[in-house]
Amino acid sequence: MEIKGSVFLPVITVVSVLIPILVACLMLLPGQEVFGDLSVLPLFHAILNGLTAIFLIMGFFLIIKKRISLHKACMVSALCLSSIFLISYVIYHYNTGHTVYGGKGWIRTVYFVILISHILLATSIVPLALITVFRGFANQIPQHRKIARWTLPIWLYVAITGVVVYLMMRPYYGG
Repeated sequence: MEIKGSVFLPVITVVSVLIPILVACLMLLPGQEVFGDLSVLPLFHAILNGLTAIFLIMGFFLIIKKRISLHKACMVSALCLSSIFLISYVIYHYNTGHTVYGGKGWIRTVYFVILISHILLATSIVPLALITVFRGFANQIPQHRKIARWTLPIWLYVAITGVVVYLMMRPYYGG
């Protein structure tokens, strides 16, 4: 079965534009408390990010060893975990609202440097990951490799800094 880009690329574009808009809007809204106590979700998000990083690293080493099927499984697993994270993240912030970082001094600067770089790169990872996976499954291997060289380090950074942001925010979450 041949995968055509004529259907998938417009969908990737729309999803890549709508997701950051939705997340930005959620950050501006007060929490709605529709789903009750979701205080466990920040830890769940950190676990998802940590597992995503593990699958990305495993996938990288598997492709070096030409273990293509296992590489694909790891990368699809990373994409699924990131998707679950995104859905859960949206639910959490819709329900809870924005949590303010309470650190003081130099650590506050470190936190915001990490957070801002994480947010900016997380926005870019949606189209990068989707296009990279699409090109892999469409058997567009030269194009897949070309974009994967950018996607992997950015996605890995986003996953790891997601865990770091959680650890720095942990004292300020309610629950």
